[in-house]
Amino acid sequence: MEKSIQYKDALKKSGLKMLNLCENQLTNAYQSFSTFDTDLAEEVMHKENRVNALDIKIEEECEQYLALYKPVARDLRFIMAIRNINSDLERIGDHAYSIARNVTIKNTPVDSKLMEILQIEKMFSAVMEMTQFVSEGFVNKNSKIARKVFKKDKIVDVINTNSYTIIAEEVTKNPKLIEDALVLFSIIHKLERVGDLIKNIAEKIIFYLDAEIIMHKKIK
Repeated sequence: MEKSIQYKDALKKSGLKMLNLCENQLTNAYQSFSTFDTDLAEEVMHKENRVNALDIKIEEECEQYLALYKPVARDLRFIMAIRNINSDLERIGDHAYSIARNVTIKNTPVDSKLMEILQIEKMFSAVMEMTQFVSEGFVNKNSKIARKVFKKDKIVDVINTNSYTIIAEEVTKNPKLIEDALVLFSIIHKLERVGDLIKNIAEKIIFYLDAEIIMHKKIK
């Protein structure tokens, strides 16, 4: 029993390590984009290998835990949550890589005024608050904190939805912004997808702690 608890604690530490790594990747990717720091972008792309290696390690540890201890009830929900959260985090790492890659293939920074109009900074801040909620909720075994993610995700969704109209209007006024608009449209889409993935993680945490499946419920 004691070994099972130790193994579970080790898995939790690995999960938190993955969460912190992907959070840092996302932060650095956005910073490299907003400041046009190509060196930082290259660093993010290089560290993608670390994300992939940790993803494989956690998956293997989960399989071992299942084989050795045949968990039930809350322990089974825990291992299911860890596996699914790990998968979502790996995909967040992929989006961070893609954002950084935009910096390395573009010759000049994007138009700062267009970034401001599209509220990309606000969108990124909301996404990072969401990561903090899932991290705190998981560490403290507090599903109430994890549920805060859903309200923040609405902010991300609104900015994403409004971006279509804003980009169309700005490009009509100034066709020279087309290239920047396309890049920013891609960044917005990636941040929206990251928001969805973090929401998925929150759902898995709630499932683990409260045995409640909420994926198909209407979040008020």
